[in-house]
Amino acid sequence: MYIPKLHKIWLCQNDKGGIYMYPKMANRHGLIAGATGTGKTVTLKVLAESFSEMGVPVFLADIKGDVSGMCLPGEDSEGFRKRLRNKLGLETEWKFAGYPVRFWDVYGKGGIPVRATVSEMGPDLLSRLLELNETQSGVMNIVFRVADDQGLLLLDFKDLRSMVQYVGDNAAQFKTSYGNITPASIGAIQRSLLRLEDQGADIFFGEPALDIKDWFATAEDGRGVINLLHATELFQRPLLYSTFLLWMLSELYEMMPEAGDLDKPKMVFFFDEAHLIFKDAPQSLLDKIEQIVRLIRSKGIGIYFITQQPTDVPESVLAQLGNKLQHALRAYTPKERKSLKATAQSFRENPALDAEAALGELGTGEVLVSMLDPEGIPSIVQRAYVMPPRSYLGVCDDAKRQQLIKDCPLYSKYAEAVDRESAYELLTQKAEEAHAESEAAAKAEAEAKEAALRAKEEAKQAKEAERAARAAERERLAAERAAQRRTGSRQSKGVLDKVFDSAVNSATRTVGNQIGSKLVRGILGSLFKGK
Repeated sequence: MYIPKLHKIWLCQNDKGGIYMYPKMANRHGLIAGATGTGKTVTLKVLAESFSEMGVPVFLADIKGDVSGMCLPGEDSEGFRKRLRNKLGLETEWKFAGYPVRFWDVYGKGGIPVRATVSEMGPDLLSRLLELNETQSGVMNIVFRVADDQGLLLLDFKDLRSMVQYVGDNAAQFKTSYGNITPASIGAIQRSLLRLEDQGADIFFGEPALDIKDWFATAEDGRGVINLLHATELFQRPLLYSTFLLWMLSELYEMMPEAGDLDKPKMVFFFDEAHLIFKDAPQSLLDKIEQIVRLIRSKGIGIYFITQQPTDVPESVLAQLGNKLQHALRAYTPKERKSLKATAQSFRENPALDAEAALGELGTGEVLVSMLDPEGIPSIVQRAYVMPPRSYLGVCDDAKRQQLIKDCPLYSKYAEAVDRESAYELLTQKAEEAHAESEAAAKAEAEAKEAALRAKEEAKQAKEAERAARAAERERLAAERAAQRRTGSRQSKGVLDKVFDSAVNSATRTVGNQIGSKLVRGILGSLFKGK
């Protein structure tokens, strides 16, 4: 918006005059709240345009896709001039203007891709996001430590998943050096990683990683560049949205030096639909966000949350938001009326204004506003109309968006993903080599077994051949002996026959002789007796 010589940001107007934000208080953070349709988006644009005109770069999460028209100048109309005249009391000529916008998108569809490496996220932030318990967080730290010790880069999501698997598979090997690694903890981490991957973590984690310093840019005319994150798809994945937010704030906190009190912020961040960040978030994550919000202001960074109810933001974070623009609240239930009363009481009291009643009466574009004064003290609450934006209130057409994306000097730096050798590739190679060695060993073992079986079979066949040869030899010898026996039997029979014949002849002769002798003696005896 128009920046007066007093170096104040003209935000609102009422019957008492203009209401301003002091640039040196802009890094004390802020809140834009109100029911749907009450004008929060317009207020967000007015603030973003004001910072850009001061030369302050801006980051803006475009949840609904309705702020992309900031790259185009606004359009004059009779209704617009009536608002200037009747509600703001301004007769001046209004100058419309488009602003230097760079489009970004985690999914790379509606802007230049935004990526971060797993190593940049680190084990602690990942453990918080994945809601890991103390034991599981310890195992996640071991996974990162083993990767560091073995020179395995954790860049993209498949690096992380393969590293967790590797540590789990080799838990016994790492137990002595790093501590106990249970299958239950590995399983819990893997299930949480699957949940994060389902929301698009495999797209967000990778290279080339965004260098947030590229967001600290000004256009040739000196205005700060408005870095617009196209988040119409991202906000539907609250876990990934929280991942992106926490990574970005942590990176900012780590990289930015202490700056002390500056005349204006180094950069300002706007987060629309802030309830998506905090809804159902684990306490450990809320604690981290609170810590960053509380400390990052000293580094010259301003953060502004946009949401429907102030109660959407945790009290610990809400307490850090010094600049407040509250649009109308609708209270139909006892709980909503209680919330409305608490919101009215959060402002510094104005004796001339019933803030609780006003909250239910505010029209579109009308707010209860309280800014920090130059001493950092909240001003009394006032009722006022927000100044109109100078840029186009509608949506930028896709052709213009794509032209701006490709004309951006950073497009060539981030457009194409790079998948260099890292943990996944090295572990895959190691697994393939181990598999090849295992296959070679198994093949050698199988060949040795086959050779042993062949040798055994050959020995068996040799023994059988030897037994057959011995059997054949025995049969031959038996046959020879049988033949010899048969031959010897015939020869023995001839001798026996001769002996028998000789014996018979001898016996016959003996018998014959004896008979003859007897006969002779008989005859002779008879003869002698006769004498």
